[in-house]
Amino acid sequence: MTEAARAAASSPSGSSGQSAVDDLVALLDLERIEENIYRGVSPASSPVRVFGGQVAGQALVAAGRTVPVERRVHSLHSYFIRPGDPRVPIVYEVDRIRDGRSFTTRRVVAVQHGKAIFALSASFQIEERGNEHSSAMPEVPDPESLPTWNEAAEGYGLHTSDFPRPIDVRYVSEPPWESREDGPGEAASRVWMKADGKLPDDPLLHLCVMTYASDMTLLDGVLAKHGVYWGLDKVLGASLDHAMWFHRPFRADEWLLYDTASPSASGNRGLATGQFFSRDGELVATVVQEGLIRVIKPSPGEGTQV
Repeated sequence: MTEAARAAASSPSGSSGQSAVDDLVALLDLERIEENIYRGVSPASSPVRVFGGQVAGQALVAAGRTVPVERRVHSLHSYFIRPGDPRVPIVYEVDRIRDGRSFTTRRVVAVQHGKAIFALSASFQIEERGNEHSSAMPEVPDPESLPTWNEAAEGYGLHTSDFPRPIDVRYVSEPPWESREDGPGEAASRVWMKADGKLPDDPLLHLCVMTYASDMTLLDGVLAKHGVYWGLDKVLGASLDHAMWFHRPFRADEWLLYDTASPSASGNRGLATGQFFSRDGELVATVVQEGLIRVIKPSPGEGTQV
């Protein structure tokens, strides 16, 4: 979870639990300013740039608002083009690419200061029945038996009390800020996560909340493999692209296992893949992202702490 992710998970009111979830719902409730044009804002407590999960979630909201409710999003592909400015609204322009008999395609461009900062393409489909199979969920402890993010991060200088979160994150694997103490580790991470309160029943909202949350821990495996972590080492990072496939219905306010891994890192870029499983073991979504990760080596005689 980058510094931007931790701050973006803060609610505008500095609240936690249900109040923070309500603030996240409000954050994703875009203002319609014209046909196919929507406007979103950032939390007052945002860092120097907009959290990637926020702009992806808001863009998906904009796309979904132009699609009949019986058509559900099944995939999205997106690129982060420029850092977002949290001090000004983001305008989302929706292009209605195609409305077919079974599928609907939308393209969304997020604009600030007259320039594109993010682009998303999403495909929606009517419900259909057919052959099914999926990966099996790994055996993991129940989320209730695991410490909260604040409890796990206490004592590591990660400003745990400064960032109330609408997303409850429980690490199954060793958190990367702990594993870094032993040097390079496994290029993987597992967490349970869910909205830390009750969400409305709108299926599109649950998809957008998952999109928001999917960017929070996805690059953990890249960091763990090299024994570094945001805020504890000199690491500069940003999401470059983000793709998701939604396989089955789910609720984002019920526990989901997020099983992630990094198959490769090169050229200051790390590739990460993730699978979301519902608590009953169903694979509900798959995620792939490439992130910019620059590790700045300390000068001779300089410590590794920022």
